[in-house]
Amino acid sequence: MSVTLERHDAVGVITLERPPANAFDEQQTQRLAEAVARSGADPDIHALLIRGAGRRFCGGADITMLDSWREAPDRRERMARFAEGLQTVFAAIADLPKPSIAAIGGAATGGGLELALACDFRIVGARAKVGLPEIALGLLPGAGGTQRLTRLAGPATATRLILGAELIDGLEAQRLGVAHWVVDDADVDVEGLRHAHRLSELPPDAYAAAKRCIISADGPDGYAVEVDEISQLIDTDETLRLLGRFVARAR
Repeated sequence: MSVTLERHDAVGVITLERPPANAFDEQQTQRLAEAVARSGADPDIHALLIRGAGRRFCGGADITMLDSWREAPDRRERMARFAEGLQTVFAAIADLPKPSIAAIGGAATGGGLELALACDFRIVGARAKVGLPEIALGLLPGAGGTQRLTRLAGPATATRLILGAELIDGLEAQRLGVAHWVVDDADVDVEGLRHAHRLSELPPDAYAAAKRCIISADGPDGYAVEVDEISQLIDTDETLRLLGRFVARAR
């Protein structure tokens, strides 16, 4: 049982390994939180790829753990702490100013899909199964799934996947806007790393600023945020250098 962080040039690769489903318990959640914090603090990591070991990405919460709480008098408090812990680490991923990609090479269900939804990008195998089926167990996606999926793909898709407890394949996930790229299942890690390397070469200040603008689209001040961010970027050495290089090449 582990969460490892390795660096491939400027790309950090986090691998979830907790057979058979790479599911989360409290310890695995803490391991992921620590790996995310390390990747965020490492100036040599310019992009992050999250993947699962074996044939699955992540099966979400450890159902055996949840079942063990049935007789616990504090099960409500335990569930709240567990859900809040997952929300916190997923929010840390979503708040990273550097690119993050979920490489979904197998099933990503429940909290596994919620983890992927916290990433900026999702690449998925054509036959991988993704969904938020918690309602079938009398629960709901409590680690941000009801919020992020609705914002990402709209209420209709969120209703279909959450209230319908439906699992879909990678092709349908892309069609619905849940995934950005769909590839052959065997190519997910390779293609995910390729995209991560490409994204790691983008100007970091511009990437972070554009991401803040996209997030601000949920609020009333998005246009003002755009003006503020772009006016700050034109004052950075990086932007001035890139503009000058572009003009020099065009001559």
